[in-house]
This record gives sequence, C-alpha cells and structure tokens, in this order.
Amino acid sequence: MLSQWPVPEPSDWVEQVNCPETEAELEALRRSAKRGSPFGGATWVTPRVPYGWSGRSGQQAGPASVAKNRTCQPANRTASPRRLSPRRLTQSQGLTDVPPEIEWFANIDNPRTRRAYEADIEDFSRFVGIKHPAEFRSVTRAHVIAWRKELEGRGLLAATIRRKLSALSSLFDHLCECNSVPHNVVDGVKRPSEGANEGKTPAIGDDQAKALLNSPDGNTLKGKRDRATLAVFLYHGLRCEELSRLTVRDLQDRRGVKHLRVHGKRDKIRFIPAHVTALERIAEYLEAAGHALDMAGPLFRRVKNSKGAAPRPLTGSALYACVLKKYTRQTGIDADGVCVHSLRATAATNALENKADIAKVQEWLGHSSISTTRLYDKRLSRPEDSPTFKVAY
Repeated sequence: MLSQWPVPEPSDWVEQVNCPETEAELEALRRSAKRGSPFGGATWVTPRVPYGWSGRSGQQAGPASVAKNRTCQPANRTASPRRLSPRRLTQSQGLTDVPPEIEWFANIDNPRTRRAYEADIEDFSRFVGIKHPAEFRSVTRAHVIAWRKELEGRGLLAATIRRKLSALSSLFDHLCECNSVPHNVVDGVKRPSEGANEGKTPAIGDDQAKALLNSPDGNTLKGKRDRATLAVFLYHGLRCEELSRLTVRDLQDRRGVKHLRVHGKRDKIRFIPAHVTALERIAEYLEAAGHALDMAGPLFRRVKNSKGAAPRPLTGSALYACVLKKYTRQTGIDADGVCVHSLRATAATNALENKADIAKVQEWLGHSSISTTRLYDKRLSRPEDSPTFKVAY
C-alpha cells in the first residue's frame, strides 16, 4: 500500500528552463556576469515558486537562501549555437508535500525489511480501513489492541505478532518526530512473550559438525566449494546473506593475519580473523575454480553458469538445498528444524563453551545487543548436564 501511494516525480518538483541560444542572449549573460549576477552562465534551472513567495521579485516569507537556489554552469563558447539539455534541480518545494508516512517507508534501506514492513502496514490498514496516509493520524491505542487480538485469533506465531507491532511502532515513532501525532499509540500495547530464554534455532552437536565438515567430496569442484562454504559457516558464524555477499577481495590481510571482511546487517562492516582450516579449504577451492584474481567477483559461485553470463553467487535457497540439506542427509543428521542459521548457532555455542567472552562473541556475530547473543548460548541446555542423568535408584 505504501509503495502504491503516489510520490511526486522529479518533473513535477521543478520547472526547467532551456539555455539561451542567440549571441544577443549570450552577450547579456556576459554583462550580467561582470555585475556579479548569479545567472552568469549559459545553463541554469529555476525552482518553482514555493508557497509564501511573491513571484518574480524573489521576495519571500521563508529562508532567504531559497531565493538564491539556482544553479548555473558556463557554456562552451566555441561550440556552435544549439539547444542544450535542461538540467534538473535537486532541491525543490515539491519534496515538502511528501507525506511523512511515505517518507518513513522510503527511508528503509533493507529490501527484505521493506517487504515485511509493507505487508505488516497493509495488514493493519485493511483491518482499520485506512485508505490514505493521513488517516494514520486518527489511529488510537484501541485500534492497535484490537488488531493484536485479531492477529492472535489467526494463530500467528508470537514472533510474527511482535514483528508486526514493531513495524507499526516504527511508523508512529517517525510520525512523532515529524510532529504529526502527539505520541506513539503502540507504546504500552503488550506484546506476546518470547516464551524462552534461548533462540528457537537449533544448534547441532560438535560431532555432527565434524561429520558435516568432512562430508563433501574433496575431489570435485562442487565438493571443494561446499567444503569451504561449510568451513566458513561453522568457523566464523556468518549469516547466510553475509556469506553470499563475500567477494574474493573480502579476503584481506590485517596486521599479518588473514581476515574476512563481512558486510552485515544495515551495511555494517566487520572484520573476522579467518580460521586456518577455512583458509586452506578456500585456497583449494579458488585454485580449482580459477577465479582467485577476480577480486570483485563473488567468492562462492554457482558451478554452472549460462554461457557468457556473469558469475552468480550462491543464494540462500541454494545454500540450503544444495549444501546443507544434501549433507545433513548424507551424514544422517535429523534435518527437521535444521536450517543454514543452525550453523551460526552451532558456531556461537561452540565458541561460548570453549570459554570465549560473550562480549567478543557479540562483536564476532555482528549483534547490536548482547541480549541477542545470549539467545545463542546453549550451555545451560546441555543434555548431559540435565538432572535427568543424575537420578539413580
């Protein structure tokens, strides 16, 4: 819904003025340039008169700087007279007419977050009957509570309901900043409990991880790639998208130690020291694949590409279907509930069990909050430590 609401096109925001063509016009510009006029060039654009301005005189009821918001560039005097293409103005009054609701949506960078938040806001809009962005300003806390009850009635997971409420809360936070609403109506609305002190992503055991690392065939190109891929997952705790975005250039030397430059969430970059086992497997894979010098190309690629097509990186679905699912079956690991993210949880759990500092693990995983890192801490749920095995009759 937000993406469908109209936003003014740049052509609606500015009034474009063509360049002068005749020698008389050019001579007039030369004279004005000597007098210090801002129009001393052959090409310029002029903003439309904003609200509160008095037309040609440039006198205004707003900032004086806007009256001078014209750009000019000198023309090539040696060229033959011809009509030059008009240039667009980057700042214009039309931008002030964009509703803050649209502004909030346009400011979300991550495409996945945009899709999820758009679906959540559309869901709420259908429930309340909102047809226009301005109607969000008449929403009350009672509307939000009723929507939450309706979501619970659908049988949605608690995490899904929390995300939907977070999307709506983010929108109203922005409306508060813009002074469009007096307060955030989502504040104070109770959200479903997480229900557990640890994440729901299952981690696999250490023996299972070893078997998974050694399951690909090291004599084929695909096997070498999958061995390196699994090593990067299990020794560095990367997210699926982070591994997909790795390029050959992201394998860098820092103070004499090989590091992986990882592009995390919200475009945050972190450097992780590369494990020696992962480095050996990456070197074997690059030697077999032959793209070690393609610095800008993806590190882990599809084995088969269309003829003449650019190399494509492994996607999340390919990593799950062609790597994880295949080798979990091959090693006899119960794949029910196991996903690519399970390898990240396994790496974090193993690091914490081997006395890694949880603050360092937080930085290693790229978490903004240490409470998120604690969800990966499975040390308190070790089966062998359960009182069940202490009972003796």
